[in-house]
Amino acid sequence: MIFIELFLTFFVIGLFTIGGGYAMLSLIQTQVVTIHNWIDENTFTDIVAISQMTPGPIGINSATYIGYTVLADTGAPQILCILASFTTSLAVVLPSFLIVLTICKMYQRFSENTIFEGMMSGLKPAVTGLIGASALLLITPENFPDWKSWVLFVSAFAASWIWKLNPIFMIIAGGILGFILY
Repeated sequence: MIFIELFLTFFVIGLFTIGGGYAMLSLIQTQVVTIHNWIDENTFTDIVAISQMTPGPIGINSATYIGYTVLADTGAPQILCILASFTTSLAVVLPSFLIVLTICKMYQRFSENTIFEGMMSGLKPAVTGLIGASALLLITPENFPDWKSWVLFVSAFAASWIWKLNPIFMIIAGGILGFILY
């Protein structure tokens, strides 16, 4: 039964999330912490931190780790925990796969259509809002950023917005500055 709940929950998350893993985090948090109470807020924050450090998309990494954790917390055997990880990972990826497959098949037919172009343009602000909501959800009293983090954030934002600096350069510079400041 828990496998079906996990699959349906993460399938719906994958189906209604546009904009990638960071946009997905607010929906994941609402479902697994608030609605289903599978994990607590601190565990969710830890999962997000671990998911950021591991290779791969954060949404899929979070789904994988949450699937494992939900079963591990019940004392289930490790093989069932791994199966739950596979279930949540598949469920979160499957809608995107099916949608992209459908879009690829239909894109040539609608690429010149103004309604289609308008819909694609309308998704940009929605994605930005979902990513912003995820950022706000992660700011809790336990991990509220200090002034150094805000300075790094504002500097990176200004560098990307005003000077259009290369993101790889900004990541390297942020790592060096973070090492120096902390």
